Amino acid sequence: MSEVNIAATPTAAPVAKPDPKPRRLTTLRLPIIATAAVLLVACVAPFELAPFHTFQLAMAMIYAVTLLGLNLLVGHTGQISLGHGAFFAVGAYTAAIAMEHWDTPYFATIPIAAAITFVLGFALGVPALRLRGLYLALVTLAIAIFLVPLLKRFDSLTGGSMGLVVDKPVPPAWTGLAEDQWLYFLALATTVLSFVLVAGMLRSRVGRALHAMRDNEIAAEVLGVNLAHYKTLAFAWSALLAGVAGSVYTWVIAFVSPDSFALTLSITLLAGLVVGGLGTTWGPLLGGLFVMFVPSFAQDVNQAAPGVIFGLLIIAVMYLAPKGLAGLATQWTQWLGHRVRKGKNHAH
Repeated sequence: MSEVNIAATPTAAPVAKPDPKPRRLTTLRLPIIATAAVLLVACVAPFELAPFHTFQLAMAMIYAVTLLGLNLLVGHTGQISLGHGAFFAVGAYTAAIAMEHWDTPYFATIPIAAAITFVLGFALGVPALRLRGLYLALVTLAIAIFLVPLLKRFDSLTGGSMGLVVDKPVPPAWTGLAEDQWLYFLALATTVLSFVLVAGMLRSRVGRALHAMRDNEIAAEVLGVNLAHYKTLAFAWSALLAGVAGSVYTWVIAFVSPDSFALTLSITLLAGLVVGGLGTTWGPLLGGLFVMFVPSFAQDVNQAAPGVIFGLLIIAVMYLAPKGLAGLATQWTQWLGHRVRKGKNHAH
């Protein structure tokens, strides 16, 4: 038998496998690039805009923090709240009362408002253990309804129907910032920190438990998720974020009154979250912009019936973007990425 020269035997060339790294890196870089671009624009904006527009953007970020808490509850946990404006009001009045009656430094009002609203949210989470759906919605709605007359009743503390006027935070001399710019950067810092903390929470075991509970409570309980613990925790954290936003609201507005926190505020916040995108990263921010600017736009279009214009705009957005503005932006990004990859493949 002749020996076979193994070394000389031709071997099939290995099949080149596509390297998934470039695509994976592109997928990871897109959110980072988008976040960096948004932060860059946010830092430059107060130096390019008029003071009133700077104030509007600060208010939009305050609403975004409130919607971040509401999104944690509704979008990531599957609970519902029609009274989130009440927690926002409690945070605002806590800051106003602390600054007006107790001469509390404005920075110190955030932990006070956060602690009070956290306790209130935890207390509301207890009945939520036995309620769900429309029944839970009615309970939260009742809180938003009776809060306004309650605020009017304690004149000596809350100022009654006239409300409370407080001093705005004065920018430190070393910053060289105007008052509106300083308030804007305070709101921006609060917003960035809140988004980072919630993003970290959602990536942890807590976030996985909340998502499991949202998708299927029975399956989540079988897997060992403590439903009572995480439901109350979701309400508490959601209320805390609303309270923090309310505290910063008092700094920016320098005035609180019961009529500023009517039932329509809670409904508008929920509508803004749905329009922005439930359960999405950018939904609260887009919803905050919607809550701030769309009512003003509706008022400019028709001063006799701004509510009609506002409602029609919500219907139009829901028809064109069922998953919210954030979902629509994601679809556009995916379509653009697909077109770019397709163009590269044709080039090769």
